[in-house]
Amino acid sequence: MAIEDTITTAKDKLPNITPVPPSFHSQASAHELKSRLNWGEPGLTILDVRDRNLFNERRIMGAMNMPHEEMPQITESLAPNRDIYLYGASDEETASAANALRSAGFLHVAELKGGLTAWLEIDGSVEGAGTNENPGSDAYNVSSRLAAFGEEKAKEKRMENRK
Repeated sequence: MAIEDTITTAKDKLPNITPVPPSFHSQASAHELKSRLNWGEPGLTILDVRDRNLFNERRIMGAMNMPHEEMPQITESLAPNRDIYLYGASDEETASAANALRSAGFLHVAELKGGLTAWLEIDGSVEGAGTNENPGSDAYNVSSRLAAFGEEKAKEKRMENRK
């Protein structure tokens, strides 16, 4: 058997390890959405159908606010064949908004099951006023940050020297 044949035979025995993007489902989990975002797919829209106050407090990073009552005006700016993931304050609110979009002719509408709560449980990225935690008094003091960094490096060096 020639070397080329040996290589071809060996390659044929290897499993197919080429990653594929997650597929679209009308009932999506937070993991599915996060996988698509991690895959780097820009061709999707995330809609938050909760009221504006809840949206401003905390939302999935990059989500747009589309309260249910404002949907008819806002949907004109969305492409009907774009993948849309939406979530509300409850799965019922999410389903109602999804059905409204589907009735308006949108082809790819996914309900994010568990909404923002499920997203937070898997450490999904969020933004909004409620995500601003107090970082401490020295967080923006460069001198203090450098001193703290130096202390950490000194600790690491002492630990290495003990080995």
